Amino acid sequence: MTTTRLVILAGLGSLLLLIGALLFQYVGNLLPCQMCYWQRYPHIFAVVIAILFVFTRIKGLKFLGLIAALSTAAIGAYHGGVEQGWWKGPQSCTSGSIEGLSTDDLLAQIMTAPLVRCDDIPWQLFGISMAGWNMLVSVLLAGLWFIALREK
Repeated sequence: MTTTRLVILAGLGSLLLLIGALLFQYVGNLLPCQMCYWQRYPHIFAVVIAILFVFTRIKGLKFLGLIAALSTAAIGAYHGGVEQGWWKGPQSCTSGSIEGLSTDDLLAQIMTAPLVRCDDIPWQLFGISMAGWNMLVSVLLAGLWFIALREK
């Protein structure tokens, strides 16, 4: 397979993941959390990089595409771990402890809590959350970028 085809395939993969996320959000009414948005940004970057590569053939763009795919995979892995309770997520989007809080402090925590928490799993398939699927598919996309990078 040619380098250009690999780059196009990797870019299309990111585009399809973005379209899927938007369908879940706007058709399925599954609102994204803060980390869900974080996972989208590298995919947007990868799509732009793929388009730029097709038109310019600048070799360094393949490396940037690889970094974008690995970045969203890493964020997806982190988010999956937060969802599973393996580690804590950002305070801005996970539930905090209510131990030792006064009624006023508890009320303040409830009122400032995000609408969508990062430690909830709103949807999963075969026991894997959307963040987990993003990580798995993004690793495959990173493989395509890597193969394209190795092509002469």
